[in-house]
Amino acid sequence: MTHYDVIIIGTGAGGGTLAYHLAPSGKRILLLERGDYVRREKDNWSSRAVNVDAKYHTKEVWQDKDGKPLHPHTNYYVGGNTKFYGAALFRLRKQDFGEIRHHGGLSPAWPITYDELEPYYTRAEYLYQVHGERGVDPTDPWASAPYRFPAVQHEPRIQRLHDDLSRNGLRPFHVPLGIMLDESDPRKSRCIRCETCDGFPCLVHGKSDAQVIAVDPALEYPNVTLLTNVKVTRLLTSTSGREVTGVAVRRNGAEEVFAGDIVVSSCGAINSAALLLRSANDRHPDGLANGSGVVGRHYMGHVNSVLLAISKSPNATVFQKTLAVNDFYFGDDEFMYPMGHISFIGKLDAVALSAGAPAIVPGMALDIVAKHSLDFWLTSEDLPDPNNRVTLDRDGNIVLSYTPNNAEGHTRLIAKLEHLLQHLDMHPHLVPRNLFVGNRIPLAGVAHQNGTVRFGRDPRSSALDANCKAHEVENLYVVDGSFFPSSGAVNPALTIMANAIRVGDHILERLGARMAVPVETAQ
Repeated sequence: MTHYDVIIIGTGAGGGTLAYHLAPSGKRILLLERGDYVRREKDNWSSRAVNVDAKYHTKEVWQDKDGKPLHPHTNYYVGGNTKFYGAALFRLRKQDFGEIRHHGGLSPAWPITYDELEPYYTRAEYLYQVHGERGVDPTDPWASAPYRFPAVQHEPRIQRLHDDLSRNGLRPFHVPLGIMLDESDPRKSRCIRCETCDGFPCLVHGKSDAQVIAVDPALEYPNVTLLTNVKVTRLLTSTSGREVTGVAVRRNGAEEVFAGDIVVSSCGAINSAALLLRSANDRHPDGLANGSGVVGRHYMGHVNSVLLAISKSPNATVFQKTLAVNDFYFGDDEFMYPMGHISFIGKLDAVALSAGAPAIVPGMALDIVAKHSLDFWLTSEDLPDPNNRVTLDRDGNIVLSYTPNNAEGHTRLIAKLEHLLQHLDMHPHLVPRNLFVGNRIPLAGVAHQNGTVRFGRDPRSSALDANCKAHEVENLYVVDGSFFPSSGAVNPALTIMANAIRVGDHILERLGARMAVPVETAQ
């Protein structure tokens, strides 16, 4: 049996980035991916295949807290959920790393500060080719370097909205986007700025996902091995329970065990928690590394809504996800608690609307709605509740129990946006409530999953230390969204990527390996 220096379970924002960072060290690295590569086919860009047929979603069925079937909107492929993300790559705000009082309770502080993670944010932004502009977002934290690539420009309808919002005293800004776009030379640009980006796999590999940016380049090193269609079933430990001695998998219908000096779980917050719970043994009766009892608990996924505003003017925008507003992120004079983040989803078409987008205005055809809608995405922070958790049923299947919380800030955020838009060319000039149509994203929408294996200084209240190593297991790390003690109100992907590089530096030092080439110079 081949023995590896590092085994990484999962190839998404955490695992893929970590593999890229460790690859130049010469250490033997094994990547285990439950799925396969996304097949390149015309359906990659088919709204019907993606939004109606859910062709690329896992067929796995979980349960909710009431025992009802839950069909998760998640994907098991090389690159993980980054294959389908909208590539909005935000830093958490500096204040998000400290304790913040919300209307619904306290958001706890992190065991590391923003200043400690900042250099890794910069490196992750360089690696994932983030396009952006510093200093316009009023909540933008300080940064040690400018973005490597210029902000993605607005199309005319979005630019008009930007100008209208600015005239109303707001400070809209360009969304930081991980796409391989060269607007100065479109002929040579890999990204073609199409309408099938957010929620779709990129057929031309123009999106900065973990497969394209991290995994495939890592595999160019002879010391890195990727095995696909391998499901990790449990982690085995020594008799003392202090070390992982084997990674048990199911591959081609047979059971196998792989061994490595260091094992990293990067399966996503839900599946990493489930893996640790499935790995219970005599030394870890409640789940591996779960002496604190927190593994699986404190699940967060944000309070997310889609709001369609029907404009009198047609919205001919193709690539819509370029504008955001954070003026209400930490509240305002009328509501002193955080509300959250306003941005856009990819432009919805009539096919996507037919697949369960918000209830449509009576008498207005789907294609008319799609041609006139501005499709907003609103995110607010949900708070860590120990009763919001991942558990297993008697057969080892995932049960996701979740009760929404901290909803008042989100309700206020929706009201703020509706009030603003009533005066900005919406239809008619005084907008009836039903011309803002919206849906709260359901529990199955787990794209922002985090918090289930939290890190901290105190082993009594956290499963991981500040380096994301398990307190109770000397060679086990968790490098995905699990480690978050709080969720903030922006997409967690960039924080997961930055943390993977940070933990990668720690692992390299532990292995006595030469440091990898800095990602910002490795392009």
